[in-house]
Amino acid sequence: MNKTKQLSSMLIFAEVANQQSFTLAGKQLGMSKSAISQQIKRLEKDIGQQLLSRHTRGMSLTAAGKKLLSRCELLRDQVELAYEELNYSKEMPSGTFALTIPHSFEKDIVIPALSQLCMEFPGLEPKLLVTDEPKDLIQNNLDVAIYAGELKDSNYRALPIGTASEFYCASARYIQKHGQLTKVDDLQKCNIIATAWQKDTYAIYKNNELTEKVMVNISYFAKTNTLASAVEMVLHDMGIALLPEFVIQPAISNGHLVRVLPEYQGRQWPFYMVHRFHGEKPVHIVRFYQLVKHFYTKLSAKI
Repeated sequence: MNKTKQLSSMLIFAEVANQQSFTLAGKQLGMSKSAISQQIKRLEKDIGQQLLSRHTRGMSLTAAGKKLLSRCELLRDQVELAYEELNYSKEMPSGTFALTIPHSFEKDIVIPALSQLCMEFPGLEPKLLVTDEPKDLIQNNLDVAIYAGELKDSNYRALPIGTASEFYCASARYIQKHGQLTKVDDLQKCNIIATAWQKDTYAIYKNNELTEKVMVNISYFAKTNTLASAVEMVLHDMGIALLPEFVIQPAISNGHLVRVLPEYQGRQWPFYMVHRFHGEKPVHIVRFYQLVKHFYTKLSAKI
């Protein structure tokens, strides 16, 4: 059965889901609230499943709605990209696409993004450098870099990807052996694993607004220069670490890691995609940014 007639409804559904409001989606799309509602009802009827759950606090996605939204967001990006290609009359990009990324972005964010990018632009030849050390784009002949932390002044262009908080975590076995932590001072009695950028003294915060700051002085048991190795050390019951949320999310979900001192969190890390193109960006750079944001948001939403 031909489902192409539902493409517009799927794009409207994506806007409603992201806005969490029929009214706001209507304003964004230039449609009335009733027209938006009719499109969603028609889509739900055609699919045979409820996509949105309406309640007194607003609305939320059903399991089917969450699954469809992921597809719809990619579809929306491809529609926007098609118009950009037509408007700019660009040739299909080809040749080397050189980029550098931190280890934490490799498995669940950049590799899926590159896979989709190469399906859409088969002439591209990715050249990937995975390192947690910042690399200069010009000196290293790179097109793009994924960068963590506050940006220094430069001639490069930066596009925001998202922000991640740090959480304390440990293996379930470590907690079972050493007991739960109930206060910050308990950290002094534990094996603390640090990444290279974590100092002996740093700030943690007692609430999500990051307004109540507590200074922590730590004597580290072990240090490592990558997030991946820090996660592995924690998984092997070696101690406790303060790590970005999206890095530990898969291990938290499967129960291999647990939150420690859950009422506290570390600093918030901004992530950017930095590129060296001035003015109009090549179409594959625009698309890669869209894909990285999509997979980063998808991963972060699970924690």
